[in-house]
Amino acid sequence: MRSEFISKSVCIAIALFGLLLSFPSGHAYGAEKNIMDTKLGLPTEIDGWKWDGKEEQYDNKTIFKYIDGAGEVYLAYGFRGLVTRRFEKAGKPLLIADVYEMGSSADAYGVFAFERQDEEAGIGQGSEFGGGLLRFWKGNYFVSINAEGEGEDVDKAILDLGKAVAASITKEGTKPHLITYLPAKDFGLVEKNIYFFRSHVLLNQRFFIAHQNILHLGPDVEAVLAEYRPGGQKIHLLLVHYPSEKQTIEGYSSFRKAYLPEARDRRTVKTEDGTWTGVMQYKDFVVIVFGAGSEAGADGLLKAAENNVKGKI
Repeated sequence: MRSEFISKSVCIAIALFGLLLSFPSGHAYGAEKNIMDTKLGLPTEIDGWKWDGKEEQYDNKTIFKYIDGAGEVYLAYGFRGLVTRRFEKAGKPLLIADVYEMGSSADAYGVFAFERQDEEAGIGQGSEFGGGLLRFWKGNYFVSINAEGEGEDVDKAILDLGKAVAASITKEGTKPHLITYLPAKDFGLVEKNIYFFRSHVLLNQRFFIAHQNILHLGPDVEAVLAEYRPGGQKIHLLLVHYPSEKQTIEGYSSFRKAYLPEARDRRTVKTEDGTWTGVMQYKDFVVIVFGAGSEAGADGLLKAAENNVKGKI
């Protein structure tokens, strides 16, 4: 059994039980539709590597048999199904292509961005290639391709196979719309470190807030976490969109009570580590800034995000 998706993360398995609680069985996002669209014209041969003719398929119950322990991560991103193919060539390492259908293109982006570390490979709508592993997303699909061995011709075959799989996915998708509300590069946005979540457990893997779900994240709530580095300083901005203003107020109030109990009516507060945290709520949105070096820095980024939200809805 393989688990490429978690190969770069050593701590995520610890939190899977919490994720189960966030997305209970039968109510996980996308759980009601778990039959994969298998009409993709996936390749049968690439650079002399030939498909062995066998195709394994997994749904949201059997996925645990294939990726040991991380199935709930995919369920949190609306997992619908997985098709995996193996490609053989005499005297060469086995190539393995895993094609995951997610609940939406936003979720496909979310799965990809969650573990992104390596350089862009120019495949699909966003990709990375490093250490013999190609990962990319396109449309509603997230794809992982690797080889059980090394070599220049192997790397080329992985990339060529990725291009062929990407070509078989004819429809493109869009990134989570929330990303368009993020303040621009003028604030030092690190585009490589933009993450999309519906689960507080996954959010905590990228920026720890609290063990409890104090923001009331869940299957019907979307959140984007972005990293900024103005002048080399690391700041995080979290933008949360709720399905109703009532839920927004509940999430906003819960966060302030648990995270900033001393804030009272202020929207920016200096925290114990000497940095500044800012928070605001507007209609169905909550915006939070963590780790600003000054009150002005926190307020400036907060206002920029607020203006973007007000100008786009």
